[in-house]
Amino acid sequence: KYKVYIIDEVHMLSTGAFNALLKTLEEPPSHVVFILATTEPHKLPATVISRCQRFDFRRITVSSIVERLKKITSHDGTVIEDDAARLIAKMSDGALRDAISLLDQCISMGKKKITYADVLSIVGIVNDDFMVAFAENLLNKNTKSLLEDINTLVIEGKDIRHFLTDIIRYFRNLLICTISSTPADIIDLPEDMLKSMMEQASYISSEGLINLIRELSALENSIRWSENPRI
Repeated sequence: KYKVYIIDEVHMLSTGAFNALLKTLEEPPSHVVFILATTEPHKLPATVISRCQRFDFRRITVSSIVERLKKITSHDGTVIEDDAARLIAKMSDGALRDAISLLDQCISMGKKKITYADVLSIVGIVNDDFMVAFAENLLNKNTKSLLEDINTLVIEGKDIRHFLTDIIRYFRNLLICTISSTPADIIDLPEDMLKSMMEQASYISSEGLINLIRELSALENSIRWSENPRI
């Protein structure tokens, strides 16, 4: 009954192309629907925007992605741990397609039960205990232990750039723990992890954490071009 045209990244059309499309948008046939998808709506001509209905899509919540992953695994005859599903949901950053892709990789391991450790091995990130210990060494300026930690990352084949992004996120969550009396309302973390972070937050200032985040963020930008990120 309908013919649907999806124009992806529509903001990339030339002025001439928009002018050619405008006449059709002004008087579309009753059986035709145009869907104009864009991440930069401000680049669309006002004449086009005024003839469209606008729908803003947002990131999907962690809880909704977890619910969907569990539904998929139940149909597949696989069991996924709550912590494992939550980690996949957080790693996907609100994109269900990315979450399902990670889930597929976990299922391809051939196990009937997907654990938190399985997801860690697939995405190449370290476990929570290592992250807490690394942060502790950094906060205490324990250089020897930090060098040993980095050596462990390299030996286990972890992506140092990826780890750097994770540790920045960790300190961002730690900053929230120093500021908010109810951090669980803002950050979604396992209870034992949150408890460890609250203990760390009790002896460091928010200013110190902001400085750490600033330095690590600068390092994150420069390490992309480094041929030896370990250094």
